[in-house]
Amino acid sequence: MSDTMRGLAFLEKGTVGLVERPVPEPGPGEAVVRTTASLICTSDVHTVDGVLEVPQGRLLGHESVGVVHAVGSGVTSVRVGERVAVNAVTPDGTCDACQAGYTSQCGGPLGGYRFTVQKDGNMAEYFHVNDADYNLAPIPDSLPDELAVYACDMLSTGFIGAENAAVPIGGTVAVFAQGAVGLSATIGARLVGAGLVIAVDGIPERRKLAERFGADITLDPADGDVVEKIVELTGGGVDSAIEALGAQATFEACLRATKAGGTISNLGYHGSEGPTLTIPLDAFGLGMAGKKIATDLCPGGRYRMQRLMRLMDTGRVDPSPMTTHRFGIGDAEKAFAMMSTKQDGIIKPLITY
Repeated sequence: MSDTMRGLAFLEKGTVGLVERPVPEPGPGEAVVRTTASLICTSDVHTVDGVLEVPQGRLLGHESVGVVHAVGSGVTSVRVGERVAVNAVTPDGTCDACQAGYTSQCGGPLGGYRFTVQKDGNMAEYFHVNDADYNLAPIPDSLPDELAVYACDMLSTGFIGAENAAVPIGGTVAVFAQGAVGLSATIGARLVGAGLVIAVDGIPERRKLAERFGADITLDPADGDVVEKIVELTGGGVDSAIEALGAQATFEACLRATKAGGTISNLGYHGSEGPTLTIPLDAFGLGMAGKKIATDLCPGGRYRMQRLMRLMDTGRVDPSPMTTHRFGIGDAEKAFAMMSTKQDGIIKPLITY
């Protein structure tokens, strides 16, 4: 085996490239995984655009699965040669935030998000995993890698959006934006028992996918004021609204489309429009409308990964229609460029090794 590997790196603002690096080695309690499949995330695009500061040369990626290549001392939950998945968020499982159930905030705000932000990401032929016993989940034998990789971020993120939205059984929910996260939130809303799911997106193909994933009604912002339509359809507003884009306009629409006492669940990665996000006071009842705002990043940990993969393994959830394009690692730069511009209707590009 070569002692070097290829990975997709942040070179400078707006620029990525394949680089060669040493294969990482595990320390005590850690593991190294040989990658078999990755997905590129819009969050990677935001990072390269400068929303998050990362050093030049840092490897990108946080959605990868593979085979355990090496383990450090003390690792007991996985063995070399075993197929595994790891969440985009890799908490230590021991800090106060983890113990309270907020694994994505491990060690501080967004502290569980280590790939790319705190260390090299996993869009590479091998990648390092901290706290392996807490974070690595064996992939069921019958579940292919190209499905298991959706547990790493998209399903975990979309589903926490639906969980945090506090949708009552039979209740109404609107999901603003139907990229991969929004589509996963649409799936999640149906899973948690929503009686009416309204999906909002301006791209026809994404609205069709939303219907395939359980949306009862889809709305195109180009056809008129979607907030007015949602209020009319629901007789006063939805119980819950999920923001899955990361924009002022969609965040504000969620506030306006939600009835008094409802919940706004934010999943969007804000920052590309500037350093602030504002709340229109009329939609917020001057701060007294009884509306709640919940925010989160995808929760990590082995147990959540196992539950997400069980949903796919039993056929309850099939995210594969989101995989619109496939590339080998040698074409990762092309895949990233297409993801940056949303060329050719791309939703999720799958990278294989």
